[in-house]
Amino acid sequence: MSSSSEPGAEPAVSLPAVAPQLRELRRRASLTLEAAARSAGLSPAHLSRLETGQRQPSLPMLLSLARIYGTTVSDLLGEMVADRDAVVRAADMEPSGAGGWTYWQAGASGRGMQALRVHVPHGSQGDIVRVHAGEEWLYVLEGRLRLRLGDAAQRLGPGDSAHFDSLTPHRIAAEDPGGVDLLFVHTLLQSPTAALCLGPTTGDMP
Repeated sequence: MSSSSEPGAEPAVSLPAVAPQLRELRRRASLTLEAAARSAGLSPAHLSRLETGQRQPSLPMLLSLARIYGTTVSDLLGEMVADRDAVVRAADMEPSGAGGWTYWQAGASGRGMQALRVHVPHGSQGDIVRVHAGEEWLYVLEGRLRLRLGDAAQRLGPGDSAHFDSLTPHRIAAEDPGGVDLLFVHTLLQSPTAALCLGPTTGDMP
């Protein structure tokens, strides 16, 4: 779940060796800097700074770039994942923001399956449709969620969950003014068609 807008000063993943990997994977995907930046919702200058190590990518950026390049976050991180602890302590979870949503990494980084704790504010990205390769599972911790899968709309409360093929067009929105808190797990498939598609839709979500 990544925003199509270029993030500002948001918490980043401290991975100094990721810069050359970003450039190599972009070239391997036969994408120009401009084309890759456009797909990621970044400016070419911002992506260039990521590739030269002048800026560090946030977790949502890594997720988005992995999809665009048809790879996994593991490839973006290279061999560094082997040194990662399998346990993520609550005190070590740093928030990262994108598109108004707040993310906390709830699983080991660089895996084929990504686990996040997510806060979705009311009125944020309700008109965004997502379509990408893989599967998604979400669990409502607090608040109420409006979930649209294809033509079907569902309302989920605390304790409710959903598991679906993420090639199904889906929209997520908070029902309550205080927003909704979720546990969110999704897979990143090594597929050239794994680009995340974001875009507004017409009409309001029921």
